[in-house]
Amino acid sequence: MEILDFKTMILETIEPGIGLLSLNRPGKLNAMNLDMIDDFDELFLKLRRTDCPTRVLIVTGKGRGFSSGADLSDASSSQAAEAFSDPEIYMKLVQERYGNMITGLRNIPQPVIAAVNGAAAGGGFALALAADIRVGTPEACFIASFINIGLTGGELGTSYLLPRVVGLPRAADILYTGRKVWGEEAEKIGLINRLVPTEELIEAALSYARPMIEKTAGGLRYTKVALDRNLCAPSLEAAMDLENRNQAIMIFAKEFFGRINAFLKKG
Repeated sequence: MEILDFKTMILETIEPGIGLLSLNRPGKLNAMNLDMIDDFDELFLKLRRTDCPTRVLIVTGKGRGFSSGADLSDASSSQAAEAFSDPEIYMKLVQERYGNMITGLRNIPQPVIAAVNGAAAGGGFALALAADIRVGTPEACFIASFINIGLTGGELGTSYLLPRVVGLPRAADILYTGRKVWGEEAEKIGLINRLVPTEELIEAALSYARPMIEKTAGGLRYTKVALDRNLCAPSLEAAMDLENRNQAIMIFAKEFFGRINAFLKKG
């Protein structure tokens, strides 16, 4: 089993082609700090390599939480002190870097499955939303906590992603109130795909990942591109233009005719 240790997370190959990324600050409920943002930057570089063996990525948290969001105690660091000296510096050193974690997760070619094992608050909530598929336990708790500490409810893509996952009325409820959404409700409103007991969480994530790795890398990559970009397609024609382009690329991929022949032999 290949294991890559970062400062704040661990990437393990738990089955061929399937990587398990565990946020690893359990004593802080996997709160995010600038070291974790650096680790995500490094992770995304590895996952975007053409020779990367990871085809599907599962993200979870060590201990009893997924991620409690930004580590507010990190504000005492020297880098944070510099960031809080000026709005423009803060935007560059902190806000945009945290935002890059979300766009980076969407821009890697691998489908992402969030296995939410506890609190997913603030940035942790945004990280779970940025996954393609989410599974959770009854103890999973989703909190758009930004508005609870004097910020707006729209942070790290939540005002874009959440309405597209649960619909605008439910998103408005969650973002305006900053209330807790527990696992059972999350399943009912479509925030998670499946609710399972804690001991079955990773197996549930694997039940989605295993069929994916049977597909071609290009098939997974361009399906992710189509889902992302066609969320905001201005028309059906525009959406189909992107799909047509993707299919034309894939037909000329080396795996295509081999898979067609295998399919015909089965028939």
